[in-house]
Amino acid sequence: MPGRVTIGLYNSYDPVKFREAHRRVLARAGPLALAFDCNLATFGFPYDKELGTPSEIAQWVSTTTSIGEEGAYLVELAGKGRFSCFDYPNKGFPPQLGEVIVTTRKPSQGRSVSTQDVRSLVKSGKSVILVFGLGPHGLPKEVFGMAQKHLDITGRGYSLETCTALGAVVGSVMGR
Repeated sequence: MPGRVTIGLYNSYDPVKFREAHRRVLARAGPLALAFDCNLATFGFPYDKELGTPSEIAQWVSTTTSIGEEGAYLVELAGKGRFSCFDYPNKGFPPQLGEVIVTTRKPSQGRSVSTQDVRSLVKSGKSVILVFGLGPHGLPKEVFGMAQKHLDITGRGYSLETCTALGAVVGSVMGR
């Protein structure tokens, strides 16, 4: 039985205020996760404290966007228990999400993997979390240290906009 792939969204924007960029990436990642049978997890998103559960967050996002069938796909994902929200991973990512693979245009020497490597891991039954940094600065250095594997989807060091990278990575890893 294949492992599970989780799309991990790491907040590098604003740790205090929930911004339009947060809302948009959630609305875009929800359909992507459903289409390719992935889970979705957020890290360090500054959700309103009144929104306690992933389902409540998904419902709220659905009232504020036209993306992803007005957020219906994110709501569906949450309803299936495949949307999770976590604080910043100060001492590491939750182990239940699988092996941590950071997505980057600058993989550290000796940690670089290909999409074929990731696909093989998943086919062998191992779960992985593909971590994407949001914002102009991407992932902080300490997150790179939490991952033994780094994936440059272009293989050539090109920087991609977050949603472009999300689609390219998930499509390449989970493509049929």
